[in-house]
Amino acid sequence: MEFAKRMEHFGTGIFSALAEKKAKRLRQGRDVIDFSVGAPNIPPAPHVIEALAEAAKDGHNYLYALRDTDELREAAAQWYERRYGVVLDPFKEIVSLLGSQEGLAHLAMTIVNEGDTVLVPDPCYPIFADGPVLAGAKLYYMPQRKENGYLINFHEIPEDVARRAKLMVVSYPNNPTTAMAPDSFYEELIAFAKKYDIIVLHDNAYSELVFDGASCGSFLRFPGAKDVGVEFNSLSKTYGLAGARVGFCLGNPRVVGMLDTLKSNIDYGIFLPVQKAAVAAITGDQSCVETTRMAYQRRRDILCEGLTSIGWKVEKCAATMFVWAEIPEKFTSSDQFAMELLERAGVLVTPGSAFGPSGEGHVRMALVQDGDVIEKAVRAIRDSGILD
Repeated sequence: MEFAKRMEHFGTGIFSALAEKKAKRLRQGRDVIDFSVGAPNIPPAPHVIEALAEAAKDGHNYLYALRDTDELREAAAQWYERRYGVVLDPFKEIVSLLGSQEGLAHLAMTIVNEGDTVLVPDPCYPIFADGPVLAGAKLYYMPQRKENGYLINFHEIPEDVARRAKLMVVSYPNNPTTAMAPDSFYEELIAFAKKYDIIVLHDNAYSELVFDGASCGSFLRFPGAKDVGVEFNSLSKTYGLAGARVGFCLGNPRVVGMLDTLKSNIDYGIFLPVQKAAVAAITGDQSCVETTRMAYQRRRDILCEGLTSIGWKVEKCAATMFVWAEIPEKFTSSDQFAMELLERAGVLVTPGSAFGPSGEGHVRMALVQDGDVIEKAVRAIRDSGILD
């Protein structure tokens, strides 16, 4: 059998590989405290679960959805106007996603041809790069350096690269670095995209997970944003609907329309009860959002303060559900440190190398464990002697 050359780019996904290592250790009867995958363990609010359950009892809701319901699109438009101050046409500037991951995998197929250039951040969430590669793109990595607040420096992008680029992927609050971007960054981003005729995809999955009294808005609220691109948003983390797979692509009507057309040839829409749950989430009582935010902030404090107290200085993240930590000085490889941490302490983290060339020297830890489990992990790391 002969397979597509594009598969030469892909090995087993990092999170699947880590899951295999976890399963092997568990089969040996050894504990694992898992901080690797950003899989939220905070369930949806009761009114969201109730909406899903009631809709699931209706036998008519097991037909193909085929498309977004008007109710869902209108709810998303109301949500964006209420929460972000952004006015959108629900039928031309919004389309649902089977989770942001699906949209990130498919959007590039509507924009790039074989050999076209796509600008992606470095480090970045893997699908930011893998989606364009599936579409046959050539990648240009835009470094996000600590000394620059992990912000992309557009002046570093060579003129010839900028002129070739058709798509740019940007995400703040950022996964994995957890950085936030000031208004001036978005103004510069829009000007850069207009100058070089580049479509912008801004992933805004973590706008509600911002800590210490800070706040975050939408890329689309800036003048000219809808002229150059779209924003993805997700209900996975904010509303605990991760397994239900629902998100949105919003903004430029031509980009939204192209993705909508592609999806009409690929999937049959979101399960109707999940659409009902999404409507309940974004139109109902929003106190659950603050409850979720504070839960992640408490977990962040327990983890970062605990690790710092045992000799591994870890800075507190400003946003997201992750901690981006430099590995202890005696280690030279994030893979080596992550594997040794699992073997000696039973704590599973994601090596920074999985997020691109600039991720080396770091690990990402997802705040997906309750406080008592995080405290247990800190004790296990201390007692393992890995920091000695």
